[in-house]
Amino acid sequence: MINLNKHILKSALFNSQFNIKNIRMKNLKKQYWVIILLLSIITIPACTKLKDDPYNTIISTRFNPTKDDLAALVGAGYSQWRFILLDWNGLWRAQEITGDQIVIPKRPWGWFDDGVYQRLHKHTWTTDDDVVRNTWNRTYAGITNCNRIIYQIESGLIPVTEGRESTLAELKVLRASYYAILCDFFGNVPIVTQFDLPQGFLPKQSTRLEVYNFIVKELNENIPALSSENNVSTYGKFNKWAAYTLLAKMYLNAGVYTGTPKWAECIAACDAVINSGAGYVLEPNQKNVFLTENQGSKEIIFSLPMDEDYTDNWNAFDHHMQTLQQENQATYNLKNTPWGGMCAIPQFISTFDQSDARYVNNWIKGQQFNSSGQMLYVAQGDFKNQPLNFVNELPGLEKGESVHGFRLNKFEIKMGSTNRLSNDYPIYRYADILMMKAECLLRTGLPDAAATIVTQVRQRNFTSDPAKAIVTGAQLLQGSSYAYGLQDDVNNLHTTEGGADIQYGRFLDELGWEFEQEGHRRTDMIRFGAFTKKSWLSHSATNNINRTLFPIPRTEIEKNNNLVQNQGY
Repeated sequence: MINLNKHILKSALFNSQFNIKNIRMKNLKKQYWVIILLLSIITIPACTKLKDDPYNTIISTRFNPTKDDLAALVGAGYSQWRFILLDWNGLWRAQEITGDQIVIPKRPWGWFDDGVYQRLHKHTWTTDDDVVRNTWNRTYAGITNCNRIIYQIESGLIPVTEGRESTLAELKVLRASYYAILCDFFGNVPIVTQFDLPQGFLPKQSTRLEVYNFIVKELNENIPALSSENNVSTYGKFNKWAAYTLLAKMYLNAGVYTGTPKWAECIAACDAVINSGAGYVLEPNQKNVFLTENQGSKEIIFSLPMDEDYTDNWNAFDHHMQTLQQENQATYNLKNTPWGGMCAIPQFISTFDQSDARYVNNWIKGQQFNSSGQMLYVAQGDFKNQPLNFVNELPGLEKGESVHGFRLNKFEIKMGSTNRLSNDYPIYRYADILMMKAECLLRTGLPDAAATIVTQVRQRNFTSDPAKAIVTGAQLLQGSSYAYGLQDDVNNLHTTEGGADIQYGRFLDELGWEFEQEGHRRTDMIRFGAFTKKSWLSHSATNNINRTLFPIPRTEIEKNNNLVQNQGY
């Protein structure tokens, strides 16, 4: 069986002779997922388990890879990224539902789910909540996969000769990307870089500073050995420029992670990508980055290839199912009935200029129709039999009817989609690079230079009124336009806080408009000091710095007496 798998794997590898611009429709995605699915046959899944003798035996005795097999072997290390980010109650929800842009309110048909979404909104999550356990377990599973493959190569169990240095460098950078998630999410976590560990091994906890230093060191040491190509052979993988983008993100948040900002270092990492000559540019239309067939986008630096035909677990990428009303099945001729939950927080939507293409294209609003153009009507709840007309209103976290809240539409919803979208998910894109550099320029006393870059990013969104795209340095020095404060009609809780007191708040607004729905918001709000100090909808400011970190799962504390819980939990 292993020989057959090897043969199929070899035939499924990316063909480096193709140029990425010529890989249209499904070819690239299907090649990627054939690799991942076949690897699942010969790779035993791992969570926080650090030892896996049966897999070692199979590899060492029956599988002799050539250089052409390296892409498939390394692919096993990447597969966990999607589980971490997009699976049910994972990293994406932790990044977005805890912030001031997106909410999952209780609906007449459900979405209470033991109060987990209310706890995320109110910042009252516990050590036993899914997002805590899932993010820990799924991320350490990715680290274990990387450690296993690194061990197999370094020990000779996988006899790699040609491409050995670059393959190991890629795996170490990939592992660093998993540790970056843990550094941002939990802070103080164990660093495990070995796979061949003794029975009963319990890793020791490292400080957030130590984790940060480890990530930065790994990136700087391994970037030189990575591929500088930007084509089909590096798509969905860490090439040199994806690694520099991760490094820039670490430097951007260094003040939060370590107490010492690294603005100049962040700019240098961004400039490495900007000056790379690798062909990264802003798309003329932001929506191009998020189309179903987005694998040819020149803006994408690192993405998660997705395909409904190969990503077969139920919640692989189901944002459309979580946000669309049941009635919207007829709008897109979906194969499954949506669940009608997630929507935008009205206060955030109110910050948009309504001529901004991101407001126009990224949110589903107003009267809804079926695919033939006939009006849709509400099927249940207080608005039953009334027109299904999405309004920018929401009574509160505890009550949301069918018409309440604009729905998510940044990622194109293909006609006839299953419960899984096929859009590749961009983790890093060129707009990230530009906005990181702009923020660092702003924070180091160069607001006009920052404004030039922000204007560049804005220009594609105001083509009908180009003057609106222009932003000045003086404007970026202003506070936020977000009308912070409680807006909970259900419990009659209303306060007025505003955002004028947020330093560089206008830049936080710009980040919100550009990166909404992409899993950035919690990290950005923490960096700008708004995450714990502001109220929105039904969320009251905690003024508790400890809520900028999630707790280590209780189950992990109980298993490992080397772990100390994060402060405040």
